[in-house]
Amino acid sequence: MAERVKSRRRYDSPRRREQAAATRRQILAAAQELFERDGYAATSMAAIASTAGVSLKTVYLAFETKSGLLRALWHLLLRGDEASVPVGEQPWFREVLEQPDPARQLRLNMRNSRMVKARAGALMEVIRSAASGEPEIDALWARIQAEFHANQRAIVQSLEAKGALRAGLDVAAATDVLWALNHPSMYWLLAGDRGWAPERYEEWLGDLLCSQLLG
Repeated sequence: MAERVKSRRRYDSPRRREQAAATRRQILAAAQELFERDGYAATSMAAIASTAGVSLKTVYLAFETKSGLLRALWHLLLRGDEASVPVGEQPWFREVLEQPDPARQLRLNMRNSRMVKARAGALMEVIRSAASGEPEIDALWARIQAEFHANQRAIVQSLEAKGALRAGLDVAAATDVLWALNHPSMYWLLAGDRGWAPERYEEWLGDLLCSQLLG
């Protein structure tokens, strides 16, 4: 009898995990819709549960807090999946660092930038706007900024190692230029406020960065 119960539990386990993952995706999709439409402060966990079609208890069991849900959604949109692999180790970022041609490196970085910002740009504005009102969100925003700067610095260091930086630019200055011009705020101004197509943003910024950074 014990063997039958054990076997049945093994048989059901993958399906339960699949169902839990599907429920998690529903909650994340509902949270994204409401956060981006109504803002962080105006969105309740109860509203997220209702939009996702699940119980409030299910939302809390999956994410514990509203800030935890926002953080999980950010990581999903930033990385493109729910894996815990940081951006610096993602294949699409490693492709940039391993590209031998400096101009191609910058254009690949802009491709990645465009893709990430198209996925996560609106949520990034939600996080930035909410940062002043809640310490946990403020800490998340500070970490986003620091990690973004560090990743841009890694690209600049790769350019510097090739002797590709423009004369008079050191790693610190070039990193600040890349960080500022590639900042999410720039994307939001052009694609959000001015209605630029993401592809136009990618091409324009690629051209600008090649002219500003490369010798």
